[in-house]
Amino acid sequence: MNWITNYVRPRINSIFSRREVPENLWHKCSECGTMLFHRELSDNQNVCTNCDHHMHITPRDRFAALFDGGIFTEVTVPEPIADPLKFRDQKKYPDRMKAAQKKTDEKEAMLVVSGEIGRTPIIAAAQDFSFMAGSMGMYVGNAIIAAAEEAVKLGRPLVLFSAAGGARMQEGILSLMQMPRTTVAVQMLKEANLPYIVVLTHPTTGGVTASYAMLGDVHISEPNALICFAGPRVIEQTIREKLPEGFQRAEYLLDHGMLDRVIPRTQMRQELVTIIRMLMGLPPQVVGDLPAPSEGETAALDAPDAAQPAPSDG
Repeated sequence: MNWITNYVRPRINSIFSRREVPENLWHKCSECGTMLFHRELSDNQNVCTNCDHHMHITPRDRFAALFDGGIFTEVTVPEPIADPLKFRDQKKYPDRMKAAQKKTDEKEAMLVVSGEIGRTPIIAAAQDFSFMAGSMGMYVGNAIIAAAEEAVKLGRPLVLFSAAGGARMQEGILSLMQMPRTTVAVQMLKEANLPYIVVLTHPTTGGVTASYAMLGDVHISEPNALICFAGPRVIEQTIREKLPEGFQRAEYLLDHGMLDRVIPRTQMRQELVTIIRMLMGLPPQVVGDLPAPSEGETAALDAPDAAQPAPSDG
């Protein structure tokens, strides 16, 4: 036996050989640089456990954490005309759509669902910023109208999670027309006396902020979310002045009366349950059910008082 070739070389190879580690096991926080294990980050709803930085979360992952048991049903959204302007910049608009659909595995930038949170039935809609920056196009307008119509039909409140870079330039004026369309949809809810709650996430900008994102009965935001019409860099270049620290961030807007709450994502579900039940005039949330009594306990409860020992005269 040649121990050099049979023992030493294999052992050296096993020590120095490169091990293949999946790239998605760890995620680096962009705020503090902490390396976070993917399961730990997912369990905390994509919030850094070290600095509480709120990272991007998809609508499906958000709804899985929001609804009871992670169960929800998608609401059908009417399909708009594809590429109505035959728009092309560096790529054709249909090619950009296919790339975004492949990247996100979603049909469009907004998902509308129905379900229960804390046993409270609601309709919810959420924008996906990773789908063409969550831009507001005809589909998003159709989605909000479909969500409002479903809410009115079922008598449920509507909760909307906004995240967008503004209107979709590839649809031109047709995307801007979604601002009045969505405003009319919100008015439908108000006329039906149904709550419309908006949760603004990072970032919510442009025509989205100028329409349905700021028309809610209650406005909640995640911490440090950028909420604005024009971005801070554009404003600084226009007025040629330095903006205040934290300008257009959620905490700044809360201090200046533009928001009602700034709530961490991990506490958002309970906050929404409390607000919705209050606005709907419902009793406090049922947190859990007591177990049914056993047969022996039921018999003891039904037993006559004579079976109990009589009190002593002393």
